Parts: sequence; structure tokens; C-alpha cells
Amino acid sequence: MADATQVRMGVVGVGGMGNYHISYIQKMTEAKLTAICDNDQARMDKVDAPGVAKFTSSDEMLKSGLVDAVLIATPHPFHPDVAIAAFNAGVSVLCEKPVAISITQARAMNDAAIAAAKKNPKVKYGVMLNQRTIGLYRKLRELIKDGELGEISRITWIMTDWFRPWAYYASGGWRATWKGEGGGVLINQCPHNLDLLLWTTGLTPSRISAVGFVGKTHPIEVEDEISAIMEYPNGAIGHFITTTGEAPGTNRFEIIGDQGRIVVENAKLTWTRTRKSVKETRETTPEAFHRMETWEIDLTPTAPKDPENLHRAITENFCKAILKDEPMVAPGEDGAKALELGNAMQMAALTRTPVDLPLDGAKLDAFHVDMAKQYGGRKKLETKAPTSADLGASFSKV
Repeated sequence: MADATQVRMGVVGVGGMGNYHISYIQKMTEAKLTAICDNDQARMDKVDAPGVAKFTSSDEMLKSGLVDAVLIATPHPFHPDVAIAAFNAGVSVLCEKPVAISITQARAMNDAAIAAAKKNPKVKYGVMLNQRTIGLYRKLRELIKDGELGEISRITWIMTDWFRPWAYYASGGWRATWKGEGGGVLINQCPHNLDLLLWTTGLTPSRISAVGFVGKTHPIEVEDEISAIMEYPNGAIGHFITTTGEAPGTNRFEIIGDQGRIVVENAKLTWTRTRKSVKETRETTPEAFHRMETWEIDLTPTAPKDPENLHRAITENFCKAILKDEPMVAPGEDGAKALELGNAMQMAALTRTPVDLPLDGAKLDAFHVDMAKQYGGRKKLETKAPTSADLGASFSKV
């Protein structure tokens, strides 16, 4: 690294999200924006980044010696090739979510990152799972990790607050197609939710069963409604319900344990706590219709405040990991875990067959090929694209 106090960063892909990242990176003390890359020269010319090198080839950027790290903000089908090339060049990677279309690609990215880090420990791999910086989810993770809730028996997340009208899908020919996205609501809208299911609870399901629909409420090629059941090694059961066709939507994350129930809803963290162990009471009370004593506790964090810019918080942490070996909030391999869960739900739902985890990558890839053959071209031709796009609508608040 040319400067031990700043990471020289390049941004690959300067569309909506890429341009957004560029704007705050230029204000960071831990990073210096040194290069940008996009295959559309005209789009790059519109970027407000004085004195920054511009490339139409990511390979040329990586060979230039101008970057210590790249933030990949291209459409996600291109993430794997850019990331692997960066690792092979000894360059750190911060990748937008989802990291790829399939777990096969994500595992290859992980392998390349591990190989690069063996050669140079300063090469890091991070993913933009920025919801992890929200205090409410951090508090939830802390409670569960410390055993306050006891053994978890049920996890339910109803995440239907993703209403998308046809105008959204018409805004790009790549949207909601197998070739352009490799999936629908699970790939595009839900990566953060899937990550938080894993990260806050510390549990990974061993089997997924699901029901889902391709184009149930929109004339598209991919899934727009999923109801999944997750089986866990400890006997717990989970539910994940999502759709882009429902309004008004719901965003309720509920975890049941031996010491009550925790609910995340409407930006609040509420613990309905039992005075005694549910298991112990179930086995010992002599009362046939016993009602357990509970009390409700509002555990919504008031301090420290959430970062003003969640994306910047992840990027700052990523840079500090490179500069000072600070523990990463969102390591790249965790992006693969969230993707694998989404892949498994997608495969189980559209084949109506239970799927075991870890996921068989070859079977998943064959499934994707089959889906593209079966549903490719089903998306209705574009009519009129929206005049503007609200990127903020792509991010669920708590």
C-alpha cells in the first residue's frame, strides 16, 4: 500500500448505487477514491469525481497499480468475475449484495479470497450487509448470543413490505429475469433479511421446505412470492414469508425461546419475558390450564445512535480492517451464507421439494438452467419506464 493511513479505492460500476458509494467515499478519512470503472464512458463522464482515473475495463483498473481495494457495484451477475480477478491481483474487495447469483459462484469467490489472504494478509473481503450496523439488530444478536432468551424453538419473519408495481419491473429489461438477475424477491429484495436471520440468531437451518410462485402477481420470469419452512439441527422451526405483490405489507421478526418472545417490528425491539423457563414449567406445573407470568420489556436501543449512513459505516469498517486489521462487521463469506439460504428457499419453493443444507451447487446450477428454459421470455415487454428511480425504496428500514 502506498499510504498506510488511507486505502486507495476504486469503484467498479457507476450506476445508481455505484455513484452513491462514490459520493461518500470522497468524504472518508480512511479511504481515497483513486479510480472508477464502468463499461459506459458517457455514464462515467457524468460522475462528479475530479482527478480520479477512469477505466472502461476492470482488468485495466486492477493492473494500473492505483487501487488497494475495489467496491463492486455492478449488476450482481458480474460480481464473481470482477471479485476473483481482484483477488488474483492482490486487491481487496468490498462487494454489494447479493454477492452472486448462485452459491457455486459465491464459493469460488470465497476460495479466491482465502488464497489471496494467504499471500498477503492485508487482502480483505467484505460484503455490503449494512443492516448489521443498526443498533436494534445488534442488540437482538447480543441478547441471543448471551443466552438471555434461552434455547430458540421458533423463528418467524413475515417480510411482505416489498410492494413493487409493474412500473418497477418495467424500469429495466434485466429486472425479474433469470438471465438478468437469477431470481426475484429472494435475490433482489431479501438478502439483508436472510443475512439477519442467520446473523442475529446464530442458527443455520439444515433443511428447507417451501411453496413459491413465479409471476404470481406480476408478468415476470422469477419468484415474487415465497413461504418457506426452515428446520434447524436443535429441533427449532423457522418461517420466512415474503412477496412483492402485497399491500399493506408487514415486517415482523419474531423469535421464541425458553425465556419468552422477542419481536422486532415498527422500529422497536420488544421482549415478552417469562418469569420461569418455559420447558421447566411445561414439565412440572400441576395446573392443566396454566398461564405463565410474563412482563413486556422495551429494549429498543437509544444509544449509540445508528450510523447516519449505513453503507459508509460498512465501508469505513472495511478500510479499517485493511489498515488496522479491525474485525470486519460483514465478512465476505457471510454474503455467501445469506445467498445459500436464498438459493435453497428458491429451489425448494419452485420444485416443491425439500432441500438440505449445505446446498449441492451442481444441483442448484442445473435448477437455474431449467428455470431459465421454462420461464425465460415470460416477462411482459416493457411499456414505459419510470421517469425516476427511488434507490432508497430498495432498503427496508427496521
